[in-house]
Amino acid sequence: MVRPEDAVIVALGGNLAGRFASSEALLEAALALFPQAGLPVLARSGWWRSAAWPDPSAPEYRNGIAIVEADRGPQAVLESLLRLEGLLGRTRGVKNAPRTLDLDLVAYGRQVLETPELTLPHPRAHERLFVMGPLAEILPEWRHPLLGSTALDLAKSATVGTDAWPL
Repeated sequence: MVRPEDAVIVALGGNLAGRFASSEALLEAALALFPQAGLPVLARSGWWRSAAWPDPSAPEYRNGIAIVEADRGPQAVLESLLRLEGLLGRTRGVKNAPRTLDLDLVAYGRQVLETPELTLPHPRAHERLFVMGPLAEILPEWRHPLLGSTALDLAKSATVGTDAWPL
């Protein structure tokens, strides 16, 4: 098992199935492609559900977390994730609009980074129950590199997506 301080954490989410039978099937397809993208999955959470935001009438979101092995830096990992999104039908349009697939690099070990393309740790992940809840399932003792709080504590104090619940 990966040491919490070394974890490369990827959040997966979406609320449109695209060409797949369901959002869960799309997320499973994404996970299946991680090794081919050079990101073998070391651990993964179950899928969580939450209401769409900002439009709760849109389809519910499905979210989860994967801990991956990375033999390259965070920028290269992000580029691989963006390629996978595109391969599986993600198109970017209006911010916060419904989407097929969203792959976010939440943390890369203890690295703290801020560039125009990438901020580590992810600047809002700690506020989101649909990120911290799944992370707490598989790595509850992970500590936020800046805040020092564990994934479990952050899940308990999350203020966004508080309706998130495991499927």
